[in-house]
Amino acid sequence: MSLRSAAWFAAEGKTGIMHRSWLRSEGLPDDSFEGRPVIGIANSWSELTPCNVHLRELAEHVKRGVWQAGGVPFEFPTTSAGEPLVRPSAMLLRNLISMDLEETLRANPLDGVVLLAGCDKTTPAYLMGAASVDLPTVLLTGGPMLNGKYRGTDIGSGTSVWRLTEQYRAGEIGAAELAEAEGCMARSRGHCMTMGTASTMAVLGEVLGMQLPGGADLPADDARRRTLAHLAGRRIVAMVAEQLTMSRVVTRASFENAIRVNAALGGSTNAVVHLLAIAGRLGVSLTLDDFDALAADLPTLVDLMPSGRFLMEDFCYAGGAGALVAELGERLDRAARTVTGRTLGENYAAAQCHDREVIRTFDDPVKPPGSHIAVLRGSLAPAGAVIKQSAAAPELMRHRGRARVWDRVEDYLAEADRPDCDIAADDVIVVRNAGPRGYPGMPEIGNVALPKRLLEQGVRDMVRISDARMSGTSYGTVVLHVAPEAAAGGPLALVRDGDVVVLDVPARRLDLEVDDAELARRRAEWRAEPAPGTDRGYLRLFVEHVTGAEVGADFDFLRGRSGADVPRQAF
Repeated sequence: MSLRSAAWFAAEGKTGIMHRSWLRSEGLPDDSFEGRPVIGIANSWSELTPCNVHLRELAEHVKRGVWQAGGVPFEFPTTSAGEPLVRPSAMLLRNLISMDLEETLRANPLDGVVLLAGCDKTTPAYLMGAASVDLPTVLLTGGPMLNGKYRGTDIGSGTSVWRLTEQYRAGEIGAAELAEAEGCMARSRGHCMTMGTASTMAVLGEVLGMQLPGGADLPADDARRRTLAHLAGRRIVAMVAEQLTMSRVVTRASFENAIRVNAALGGSTNAVVHLLAIAGRLGVSLTLDDFDALAADLPTLVDLMPSGRFLMEDFCYAGGAGALVAELGERLDRAARTVTGRTLGENYAAAQCHDREVIRTFDDPVKPPGSHIAVLRGSLAPAGAVIKQSAAAPELMRHRGRARVWDRVEDYLAEADRPDCDIAADDVIVVRNAGPRGYPGMPEIGNVALPKRLLEQGVRDMVRISDARMSGTSYGTVVLHVAPEAAAGGPLALVRDGDVVVLDVPARRLDLEVDDAELARRRAEWRAEPAPGTDRGYLRLFVEHVTGAEVGADFDFLRGRSGADVPRQAF
């Protein structure tokens, strides 16, 4: 077996001595350097990333598996980003984390890697960085929290935050009740237990073939997740011997499977930008329109918040990703390869559903076919926009209304809380300069809170349009990822208060009823205004090189694989 790490540890003379001798200080025996596969364990653990705070423990179980299989494990940290804390947006750091991982993998004597991730951006960032280098790779996500429990009901992270906050702003509940619910929501380790971005990317990581069966849905505090970590450590050593690199696992068929599963899950719109970015790193052809075309005939089958009622713990006990793959049957490419060495179909040949309330059949779906992510185009979004239909109000799927426009989300929120706010229920709320370049980082502010005055009148949904994202735990008739973004001079930058906006989701249209001559006049007057702080450092790099949401919001210089060639040595 030819090992990449041999370029370091089998080297003769002072080079080999340097590489081996310093590692002996870690207590490694001599045979650690004699043909054993060297396995990296990339860890996004951080106390500032509460969803991933238990990953150091999981790393110890991965190490056991690596040692047992004859490998030598080395755990290493990378930049981490916790969705609940990072400002202005964890998305700003996704590309940075991927670069951190890519350079660490390439620079060190590693033959394979296990990726420990969980919180929203850490999972796609790790898959992007690993895709660039293309070593044998296994993903292990940290698992969801246990269900939140509040006054005899289940409450979900994110989704219940938005719902309870609206009830509080509408005067339906008091501060004490809101505080009580807050203390009941995150009652174990793990990532959000709703079908938000973390859960979505964990399931899609498994369906892409990168995670061992069961890895997506087992709760973080379930002992079987530690067993799975041990098995991941054993499996990565075998993958090195098989030369089963990431590019041999994740193909166009894998992405098609992931898009279809995301529709059946009622998964996050954030999956669109993440899957596009991962595909771009691998050189796999994937477009925004694929997310609509490939899933147009699929209903939502999983009854999880925010599109439904249940949570990830229920999904796990109902049979999890395996049961959903089994239900989708031949609608998926079951011959797609996975990190187990077997195909997707072989992995789940015996999978069963144990609760048809949670994972429905095609005869009894949660939402009808074609009701998940729609890709919109038109004069307001010539490069595309997305809407999560399964989380939106059906009566607003066709809507014509007066635009109310804000350049800064902070200004809108201040207006929305005013008792004399003059926004009407049939207006279209437009918030711009929140795309990849405009904020910067494309924050999750697309589902802006409704005006307090309207909430008190019983209004619970309105059409909202932006170049931002929204949390996968959110709901509402929210048009997202409008491209080109306003900061890049897209038509969104030209909308004025009082313009008429037409949303027609069945026709896949998003249009601005303003004539071409007037738009040309406005464009001549428009000037780009750089976001604050983007004159230096990483923010400058970000705004100068980030691509549009319609191709994944990755850096233009990172598309395509860089490979795992051993770097030149300097002595």
